[in-house]
Amino acid sequence: MITHAIIKRELRLWLTIIATLLIIGIMFIYSASSVYCLEHYGDVHYAVKRHMLGMCIGFIGLFIGWILPIKIIKRMTPYVFFAAIILTVLTLVPYFGHRIHGSSRWITIARFTFQPSELLKIMMILYSAYFLEKNVKKPSKSYIPLFLVIGVVSLLLLKQPDFGMVATLLATVIVLLLCSNFPLHYLTCGVGMCIPVGILLIMAQPYRIKRILIFLNPWTDPRGAGFQIIQSLIAIGSGGLWGLGIGHSKQKFFYLPMQHTDFIFAIIAEETGLIGCLVVISLFIAFLYAGIRLALKMSSLFACYTIIGFTTIITLQSIINMAVSTGLVPTKGLGLPFISYGNTALVCALCMVGVIINMVQSNGIKELQHY
Repeated sequence: MITHAIIKRELRLWLTIIATLLIIGIMFIYSASSVYCLEHYGDVHYAVKRHMLGMCIGFIGLFIGWILPIKIIKRMTPYVFFAAIILTVLTLVPYFGHRIHGSSRWITIARFTFQPSELLKIMMILYSAYFLEKNVKKPSKSYIPLFLVIGVVSLLLLKQPDFGMVATLLATVIVLLLCSNFPLHYLTCGVGMCIPVGILLIMAQPYRIKRILIFLNPWTDPRGAGFQIIQSLIAIGSGGLWGLGIGHSKQKFFYLPMQHTDFIFAIIAEETGLIGCLVVISLFIAFLYAGIRLALKMSSLFACYTIIGFTTIITLQSIINMAVSTGLVPTKGLGLPFISYGNTALVCALCMVGVIINMVQSNGIKELQHY
């Protein structure tokens, strides 16, 4: 018989995993960014100080997500979701939009820059959970509004462009549909239709085709488009079994671009070796496992779907980030959750953690004889 003591123990374990990832993030953001920050800002602590500030803001968001009644979260979901869509639209407006590395994913208001798609990601999952709870026993045609919303969100994100976010969001919604017993043959047809659309989207943009070709053989342009992944592989290979030691990376000396954001996993591999990589991978596996265990104990479908959605998208982003660093998939521009530098992503991730804590503590537990 499952008791509240058991689920509290599992929640503490899950939070311990997150805290460990956050500590790893602080360590390696400082290590990876120190040379870059000294050169560009004259302060080796510039990135880690901003990261710590973002973490403090994130803990405030975690606290708010923790104390808000679930009924209010459900009631506010459609309205905040609409606001997140409007903010994402503003990234495409020249006055508000802020371009970084060729993408308009950020807006700047009163000298404050943030990425609305991270908020949109949270609200898309909350809206999907809210919708699926209401329609779980209804005919398949009742899901059309959800699919229309997903289409609008995907088009907005592709316009930025943010192909990686679209892929992870769609994959997460597919997982939620599977969990809601949506007819498998309809889901299979939908996924089958998405594949040729994805191929067309890749073919429509020359830079995406170039990414695929460089992914297949980065050595065709070792000083240009292939430079980043080659340097990442050099960093990973240099780490060996035990690594060069924390703080002793050589690739951070302007060889590996985005060393404290998208490619921080390569620095972790260089400094801590295969052992360090296995530790990080094991933490994310444990994060997924513990998150799903918590979700399956929820008596509320909304809580169950939300926890599964948040856990899935964070895990997917970690898989994609590590796969990019190791050359297993083309570059996507996704950071490593809880570890990479990026305040908007960190704040939103901690907000998701707060909502999950809230749901675990305020929802009833399924009385299972064996789990």
